[in-house]
Amino acid sequence: MSAKKKGKLSKAERDRIKNEEEEKRQKEEEQARLIAEQEEAERAEKERKVQEEHERLESKDRERRDDELNELRLTVEENQLSASRWHSDLRAKAKWDRYMRCDGSPDPSVPQEINTYISLWREMNDVEINDVLSQCALAFCLIDELEFLLNETPSSELNEEDVLQYKETILTLQSLIHSKHNKATEEILKHSSALADIETGNMQTVIKTKDVTLCLWANLNKNPRFKGYKFQEAGMAFELSKQLAVSDIAVRLLHTRYDHLSPPSPPLQTHTSPSIAESWPASLAESRQGQGEQEGEHGEETDSVLVAEEENQSVKSEGRKSTQSAVSVKEEASSAEMKAEGDGEKKPESPGGKTADGQDESTAAPQEREEDVMEEDAVDLHQYTPLGGVFYFDVFKLPPQPSLIKGWTITKLSETGLQVFPYPVELTPPQISGSGKLEDKEADSLTSPPVVVTITLPEGVMFLEEPQVARWDATGQQWKTDCISDVKHDKEEGKISFKMSTFHAFTLLQDSYVNMPFQSWELRPLGPNSALLTITAAISEVQITIKDDQCMLNIANTENNLSHIRGHWMTPSGLMRAMRRAGVNVFADEHSDRYVSVNEKAHQAEQAAYEQMALLSSVFAFAWSRWNAACGKDHLVIQVSEHLKTEPVAEEEWALYLLSARRSLRLKITEYSSAFEADLAEGTEFHSTFLHMVKDGISDSVLERVNQSRPLFIDCVHKLLCATRVLTYS
Repeated sequence: MSAKKKGKLSKAERDRIKNEEEEKRQKEEEQARLIAEQEEAERAEKERKVQEEHERLESKDRERRDDELNELRLTVEENQLSASRWHSDLRAKAKWDRYMRCDGSPDPSVPQEINTYISLWREMNDVEINDVLSQCALAFCLIDELEFLLNETPSSELNEEDVLQYKETILTLQSLIHSKHNKATEEILKHSSALADIETGNMQTVIKTKDVTLCLWANLNKNPRFKGYKFQEAGMAFELSKQLAVSDIAVRLLHTRYDHLSPPSPPLQTHTSPSIAESWPASLAESRQGQGEQEGEHGEETDSVLVAEEENQSVKSEGRKSTQSAVSVKEEASSAEMKAEGDGEKKPESPGGKTADGQDESTAAPQEREEDVMEEDAVDLHQYTPLGGVFYFDVFKLPPQPSLIKGWTITKLSETGLQVFPYPVELTPPQISGSGKLEDKEADSLTSPPVVVTITLPEGVMFLEEPQVARWDATGQQWKTDCISDVKHDKEEGKISFKMSTFHAFTLLQDSYVNMPFQSWELRPLGPNSALLTITAAISEVQITIKDDQCMLNIANTENNLSHIRGHWMTPSGLMRAMRRAGVNVFADEHSDRYVSVNEKAHQAEQAAYEQMALLSSVFAFAWSRWNAACGKDHLVIQVSEHLKTEPVAEEEWALYLLSARRSLRLKITEYSSAFEADLAEGTEFHSTFLHMVKDGISDSVLERVNQSRPLFIDCVHKLLCATRVLTYS
């Protein structure tokens, strides 16, 4: 009891302790207040200094802004002018060399020469296949020359009259080539019995050149058990129904490694620049129908079309309406369903609520919107690219064969040329009962099963996904995916087989943007006027080496598929065309954003960045940054490093730069920072141009190397950057 009283504090002691604690708390609060005030003052002072520094840099930037912008403009214009002059001189030299060639071939850009050549070739009666293919090879070269002129010549040097003349010549040559193929085919089929195989009793032959593979089979034996034939050396095969196996027919599989069908088809035609392609000459475009669906009067009809083309020199300009919907590819469908779909109504679609030329639907004329609707099952050639050329799959009536009678060889002459064998057979009224239905026996005998085609995937093409098959609709002048079923792709064997309800020209399709968007990219110098552009695309990695005005493709894991372009120096535009045709497309166009998820950026800022990156690309390396997607539409973020070596750039050597149309600056953050902040790096300034921002603080020797970059190299880098648009499509 006394111990408890001894440990108990009195009231006075408790009050004293309480007062001491209160005084201590007040002192701590006072100290905290003073510290907070001091920190606030320091923060305010720091902000004031930062603001003053910012205002100083703003003032300094305003003072030199006009000078920097003018210097950049003059530098860009001077380089562009120098490159333009060089290319103009090169074209003039090429034209003179063409004039002095004197090899007997006509100059396709001179109307008198090419028209004389076309007239003489049309009148030639030589139908021996090797001679015909040799003549066609020259025509291919002439077409390539004209396409080179159309693609490489600036619009300022090429008037509309020349453009229309070149295109008319191209279409005339293409139609004439196909006509010559038909006549040579007819000549071979006329002598099928003399070429018959002893084992099969039928005639089969394969003729291959660099541009064409011709496979012919003539049914001389008419064996009802015949199923099909495989052209081993060509890698193509077909299967026929019993109805065809007992008929007087010949089957042709003609593989052309070029595509003379797609260019004038509506989806591409309507979106071409009006100044360059008003429209392909209407009379010539119509003549292409005979290339997809062989008409009964091939020989005579084709000749009459070509004569009409030559006589009709007035070119009609018939603009086709643009298309809005993407293709709806159907991999499997029965032949009956596909036939019904081919006769179905058009279904309008409008992805993104815009017409193909970029106008809002609300501003487009109603009549144009109706015509702009793409037909069901039609292939949108803005989204899909035909690869590997065209396969013409035809069935003809077998021409009369020579007969040996009393020592005389007698041949019945036919003036109709190649005649298409009708398949499937159309039902005539006597074959139909009064109730409107076929009798069972008659229905069985008149059934026309689909034909089966098997082909080896063409060489020189890299299929990044399973190819899709489309057939040519000669009436609508477009590729369509109806009438095709049971598509089977054997990836290991590199073959594809499918069924068609009848005989059509067909091609293999691939999504043009299957390799987009890109995962990353890098542009680094390899020495003076040399650089390496590496794009890690969605499926493959593409490397393009740049040297002066030439560039070269390097791509891994392609085996021999791209040996014709890999490792070969080309112009930028030539490389772009070659890569697109080979199925390795990493280039954007005006329609790409409709099919690819893009990192949208202000166009002016993006294009200005490419111009200035090209000016610096001999010395500085540039690379993708993950912060480019976080900085907004009006800003760009890229990694930059001064790089005078040929080895890859080390991670610690990269610095981040923020670009916009108004200003450029070096960022304080790194690629591995936890969050994006647009703070200026310490000890740096911002400039009105990216060029001056990067050049700020570099040594005189490095600056001299930048200034010594050749205009042709700068122009080449700029074209590739503008074509790939790595800042938007990554």
